[in-house]
Amino acid sequence: MAHWRAQVLKPPSVLDQAARGVQGRINRMIPEQVHAAITTVIEGMTRTILTGADLTTAPPVIGASLAERDRRALAAIDGYRTTAAVEGGVAGAGGFWLALADFPALLVIKIKLLFDLSATYGHEAETFEERLYILALFQLAFSSADRRAQVFHGLEDWDGREHPADFEHFDWRTFQREYRDYIDLAKLAQMIPLVGAPIGAIVNWRLLERLGHTAMNGYRMRWLARS
Repeated sequence: MAHWRAQVLKPPSVLDQAARGVQGRINRMIPEQVHAAITTVIEGMTRTILTGADLTTAPPVIGASLAERDRRALAAIDGYRTTAAVEGGVAGAGGFWLALADFPALLVIKIKLLFDLSATYGHEAETFEERLYILALFQLAFSSADRRAQVFHGLEDWDGREHPADFEHFDWRTFQREYRDYIDLAKLAQMIPLVGAPIGAIVNWRLLERLGHTAMNGYRMRWLARS
């Protein structure tokens, strides 16, 4: 946990700052209407996924040790990585339009993994508060170094604080920008003819691996805070 915390709170490197600068210049070139449209699409998609009744999970695991929960979590992550890699490979082989379709499909796979990990660590993913935690874990995995530190501190002592009852004050603009900037270059490479399939498979595998690692440690943090 200490090692993971140090990695999350590590200041941005020179390379991180350079990449951030390039992405910032690209964002400034994109018309505000496009930013607003993307924000609306991602907000609607994420709201539907997080509040939809179709994303049900198994009942929370009760009475298991932390080691047993970790074992189950690793098995779940392995399964979702494989699914995401296959989906990314097929989308990458299908050219531009299938590669675009990979974006919402991959988002669903990621959120479903977080729902399953929530149950594995003994939490009820059907509650709104738990879905907020799931959304925060998603942000922690796919944000810039500066933003990660802010999100991480919001997760500390989660069960000891009050939380909003709805999404009214959630910053969707920052959420979509951080997520899009994190995966933009990798997903654009997926659209390259001939190499799109292997790139899509590898990128999706790595994204699910990062999300799973982040979520496991986020739930370990809550477990240890209650111990």
